Amino acid sequence: MKTLLKPADISMNADCLCPIEPGELAPLPPPYEDFNESIPTPLKPEKIKNIEASLDDTVAIGIPKPASREEEEALVRQFLSGLKKLFEKENNWTFLQPLTLSMEHCARCQTCSDACPAYEMSGRQEIYRPIFRSEVLRRIYKKYLRAGGKITARLTGDIDLNWTTIARLAELSYRCTLCRRCATVCPIGVDNGLITHEIRKLFSQEMGIAPKEIHDRGTLQHLKVGSTTGMTPAAAKDCAEFIQEEMEEITGYKVDIPWDVEGADILLLHNAGEMLAWPENVGAFAIIFQAAGLSWTMSSEAAGYDAVNYGLWYDDVQFARVAVKHADIARRLKVEKIVIGECGHAHKALTVIADRLLTGDLNVPRESALVTLESIVRSGRLKFDPRKNDFPVTLHDPCNVVRAMGIVEPQRRILRKIAPRFREMTPHGVENYCCGGGSGFAIMSGYNFTDWRNLVSSRKKFMQILNAFENERQDTPKYVCAPCSNCKGTIRDLIHYYDAEERSRLYYGGLVELMVNALDGMKKSMIRFGEKPSWE
Repeated sequence: MKTLLKPADISMNADCLCPIEPGELAPLPPPYEDFNESIPTPLKPEKIKNIEASLDDTVAIGIPKPASREEEEALVRQFLSGLKKLFEKENNWTFLQPLTLSMEHCARCQTCSDACPAYEMSGRQEIYRPIFRSEVLRRIYKKYLRAGGKITARLTGDIDLNWTTIARLAELSYRCTLCRRCATVCPIGVDNGLITHEIRKLFSQEMGIAPKEIHDRGTLQHLKVGSTTGMTPAAAKDCAEFIQEEMEEITGYKVDIPWDVEGADILLLHNAGEMLAWPENVGAFAIIFQAAGLSWTMSSEAAGYDAVNYGLWYDDVQFARVAVKHADIARRLKVEKIVIGECGHAHKALTVIADRLLTGDLNVPRESALVTLESIVRSGRLKFDPRKNDFPVTLHDPCNVVRAMGIVEPQRRILRKIAPRFREMTPHGVENYCCGGGSGFAIMSGYNFTDWRNLVSSRKKFMQILNAFENERQDTPKYVCAPCSNCKGTIRDLIHYYDAEERSRLYYGGLVELMVNALDGMKKSMIRFGEKPSWE
């Protein structure tokens, strides 16, 4: 039996603070029992020789070890400088109040632990409790930045601050998907997800430490090239032409994607990853909008065709640069509103969070595509034949759309109209479980982090999906509707990792594809289970 780790143990000298042993993860049901002894692929010594990898035998960031004692001490000072800024109004005016309240008032009741899928699915490893990393930060702050802190530490909770403590805390901040399910159940409103976000922000903005996938190849590439995918404006328009041709071939419906139309009612922003990985989603939006007679456009300006804002997860400065760029494009196009496609974090970034940032003529109205799509369905402008979707369908609720924004019913009202065999996951709505790929996890693939995501953070969602279809025959094709790019990518990887297409006939896709599939008058079905699309 493992010794229960305490927050102070994060600084202890150990090759691995909390290894995951075979058989510790929450058991999966048949026919997936062969995965119950699985653990993340062991790290190769030569790959981690000069990086910090002593938290849990998993690496998400790959932080270089200090080359000297002097460098280590400088990094500790840098960390404390950033921590101090988190609690200064001029440096953190956006999140200071909720951060301070969450840091000051945790009752350590552990109510949040039972709400956390990573903690539960890991076999209840102490370091994955929502309050564990928060308590580490709380003790450092009280001991090292408050007057008399070193004297009162024996009462408030002592902790040693060294490079090991800091590097492990950085890694630990990337074992939380920021789904904030913990915050919804806290009896006094403590938000451990916010604290984790602030830890990430400290490391990025003060120390230049962040996963390459979401910073170097994410935000920086977005601002420099025009998209997190590396797709240039010219390539985006070429991709759209390809999508138009493919949609006509797939559905028999000729569609045109309008670009840079000044004065259109709607500027539609997609996650650019959709254009490459799921072009059928972009094409389906075009069919629905065109068939409904909407006035809409896409922007070919750099960043104008990519709703992604990875800064949401780790860096306020990078977040602001992207959000302002999106709003400025809409302002100059003179559109009535921005409609955000099926991308959960883009929803939260450009609405809930950007509300603090976008003022004056940058405050262009923003709307979820789920709301736009429901208004189309309810208007009666389009006719649907639900018999075309006569297969089992369940709905995944993206955290940033549903829990963070409260958009719960529009997507359900659509599914009840077009999918006669729709059934809910348990739980669902604002109580949903994260797909496991939130806060950047879906695109983080360095070292062995993909294994940790599939085995731990996504495990609860996989079990939910299996349970939703438990009364269906194994050979019946089943559709997981996931109206979010991040979530689709994670569910795609889950299906592949667990061989679930073969074992359970599981498939996935967005909401708008189901709408086009049921659209009356379509010459061909859009959803064809088991058939690989022509662009693969």
